[in-house]
Amino acid sequence: MLSIKKTNEFAEYWVKSSREKRKTMESLYASRRYADCLFFGHLILEKALKALVVVKTRDHAPYIHNLSRLANLAGLEESESIRILLARVSEFNLETRYPDVRLEFYRACTKQYADQFYQPILDLHRELCRNVKQHRS
Repeated sequence: MLSIKKTNEFAEYWVKSSREKRKTMESLYASRRYADCLFFGHLILEKALKALVVVKTRDHAPYIHNLSRLANLAGLEESESIRILLARVSEFNLETRYPDVRLEFYRACTKQYADQFYQPILDLHRELCRNVKQHRS
Protein backbone atom coordinates (compact mmCIF):
# COMPACT_ATOMS: atom_id res chain seq x y z
CA MET A 1 0.00 0.00 0.00
CA LEU A 2 1.29 3.44 -0.92
CA SER A 3 1.60 6.22 1.62
CA ILE A 4 -0.84 9.08 1.28
CA LYS A 5 1.99 11.28 0.02
CA LYS A 6 3.03 8.75 -2.65
CA THR A 7 -0.59 8.12 -3.62
CA ASN A 8 -1.08 11.83 -4.23
CA GLU A 9 2.22 12.10 -6.13
CA PHE A 10 1.38 9.22 -8.47
CA ALA A 11 -2.19 10.43 -8.97
CA GLU A 12 -0.90 13.91 -9.80
CA TYR A 13 1.56 12.42 -12.30
CA TRP A 14 -1.23 10.54 -14.13
CA VAL A 15 -3.62 13.52 -14.14
CA LYS A 16 -0.96 15.97 -15.32
CA SER A 17 0.14 13.57 -18.05
CA SER A 18 -3.46 13.05 -19.17
CA ARG A 19 -4.01 16.80 -19.41
CA GLU A 20 -0.87 17.23 -21.52
CA LYS A 21 -2.01 14.46 -23.87
CA ARG A 22 -5.47 16.06 -24.02
CA LYS A 23 -3.88 19.16 -25.55
CA THR A 24 -2.22 16.91 -28.12
CA MET A 25 -5.56 15.24 -28.85
CA GLU A 26 -7.21 18.62 -29.38
CA SER A 27 -4.38 19.73 -31.70
CA LEU A 28 -4.64 16.53 -33.72
CA TYR A 29 -8.38 17.04 -34.11
CA ALA A 30 -7.85 20.65 -35.21
CA SER A 31 -5.29 19.51 -37.79
CA ARG A 32 -7.73 16.83 -39.06
CA ARG A 33 -5.57 13.90 -37.98
CA TYR A 34 -8.58 12.02 -36.68
CA ALA A 35 -7.13 8.53 -36.23
CA ASP A 36 -4.24 9.88 -34.16
CA CYS A 37 -6.69 12.09 -32.28
CA LEU A 38 -8.73 9.03 -31.27
CA PHE A 39 -5.59 7.15 -30.24
CA PHE A 40 -4.76 10.05 -27.93
CA GLY A 41 -8.37 9.94 -26.73
CA HIS A 42 -7.67 6.43 -25.53
CA LEU A 43 -4.46 7.62 -23.91
CA ILE A 44 -6.06 10.45 -21.93
CA LEU A 45 -8.80 8.19 -20.60
CA GLU A 46 -6.26 5.49 -19.71
CA LYS A 47 -4.12 7.96 -17.77
CA ALA A 48 -7.09 9.51 -15.95
CA LEU A 49 -8.42 6.06 -15.05
CA LYS A 50 -4.98 5.05 -13.76
CA ALA A 51 -5.00 8.14 -11.52
CA LEU A 52 -8.38 7.05 -10.19
CA VAL A 53 -7.13 3.50 -9.59
CA VAL A 54 -4.19 4.93 -7.62
CA VAL A 55 -6.33 7.12 -5.35
CA LYS A 56 -8.99 4.47 -4.81
CA THR A 57 -6.63 1.53 -4.15
CA ARG A 58 -3.54 3.34 -2.79
CA ASP A 59 -1.51 1.09 -5.05
CA HIS A 60 0.40 1.52 -8.30
CA ALA A 61 -1.57 1.64 -11.53
CA PRO A 62 -1.48 -1.68 -13.39
CA TYR A 63 0.37 -2.11 -16.67
CA ILE A 64 -2.79 -2.57 -18.72
CA HIS A 65 -4.51 -0.55 -21.43
CA ASN A 66 -8.06 -1.91 -21.35
CA LEU A 67 -10.23 1.01 -20.27
CA SER A 68 -13.14 -1.14 -19.10
CA ARG A 69 -10.82 -3.14 -16.86
CA LEU A 70 -9.26 0.03 -15.44
CA ALA A 71 -12.72 1.46 -14.74
CA ASN A 72 -13.59 -1.74 -12.91
CA LEU A 73 -10.39 -1.60 -10.83
CA ALA A 74 -11.18 2.02 -9.97
CA GLY A 75 -14.65 1.03 -8.79
CA LEU A 76 -16.17 3.41 -11.30
CA GLU A 77 -19.93 3.19 -11.54
CA GLU A 78 -20.54 3.16 -15.27
CA SER A 79 -23.72 3.82 -17.16
CA GLU A 80 -24.39 1.70 -20.22
CA SER A 81 -23.30 4.56 -22.47
CA ILE A 82 -19.98 4.90 -20.60
CA ARG A 83 -19.40 1.12 -20.79
CA ILE A 84 -19.94 1.23 -24.54
CA LEU A 85 -17.69 4.29 -24.93
CA LEU A 86 -14.85 2.69 -22.93
CA ALA A 87 -15.09 -0.55 -24.90
CA ARG A 88 -15.06 1.25 -28.23
CA VAL A 89 -12.27 3.67 -27.31
CA SER A 90 -10.15 0.73 -26.08
CA GLU A 91 -10.23 -0.55 -29.65
CA PHE A 92 -8.51 2.63 -30.86
CA ASN A 93 -5.43 1.59 -28.93
CA LEU A 94 -5.14 -1.55 -31.06
CA GLU A 95 -6.42 -0.15 -34.34
CA THR A 96 -3.73 2.52 -34.48
CA ARG A 97 -0.83 0.31 -33.40
CA TYR A 98 -0.86 -2.70 -35.68
CA PRO A 99 -0.11 -2.32 -39.41
CA ASP A 100 -2.65 -4.90 -40.60
CA VAL A 101 -5.58 -2.89 -39.23
CA ARG A 102 -4.02 0.56 -39.15
CA LEU A 103 -4.58 1.45 -42.81
CA GLU A 104 -8.20 0.32 -42.68
CA PHE A 105 -8.78 2.37 -39.52
CA TYR A 106 -7.14 5.47 -41.03
CA ARG A 107 -9.42 5.22 -44.07
CA ALA A 108 -12.53 4.85 -41.92
CA CYS A 109 -11.56 7.63 -39.54
CA THR A 110 -13.26 10.63 -41.09
CA LYS A 111 -14.29 13.78 -39.24
CA GLN A 112 -17.83 12.44 -39.06
CA TYR A 113 -16.57 9.22 -37.46
CA ALA A 114 -14.26 11.04 -35.02
CA ASP A 115 -17.05 13.43 -34.03
CA GLN A 116 -18.97 10.49 -32.53
CA PHE A 117 -16.21 10.09 -29.95
CA TYR A 118 -14.36 13.39 -29.64
CA GLN A 119 -16.64 15.30 -27.27
CA PRO A 120 -17.71 12.24 -25.22
CA ILE A 121 -14.03 11.43 -24.63
CA LEU A 122 -13.31 15.01 -23.53
CA ASP A 123 -16.37 15.05 -21.26
CA LEU A 124 -15.47 11.74 -19.63
CA HIS A 125 -11.87 12.84 -19.18
CA ARG A 126 -13.03 15.99 -17.39
CA GLU A 127 -15.31 13.93 -15.14
CA LEU A 128 -12.57 11.40 -14.32
CA CYS A 129 -10.13 14.17 -13.36
CA ARG A 130 -12.80 15.72 -11.14
CA ASN A 131 -13.40 12.31 -9.56
CA VAL A 132 -9.67 11.91 -8.85
CA LYS A 133 -9.59 15.32 -7.16
CA GLN A 134 -12.56 14.40 -4.95
CA HIS A 135 -10.90 11.17 -3.79
CA ARG A 136 -7.43 12.53 -3.06
CA SER A 137 -6.42 12.48 0.58
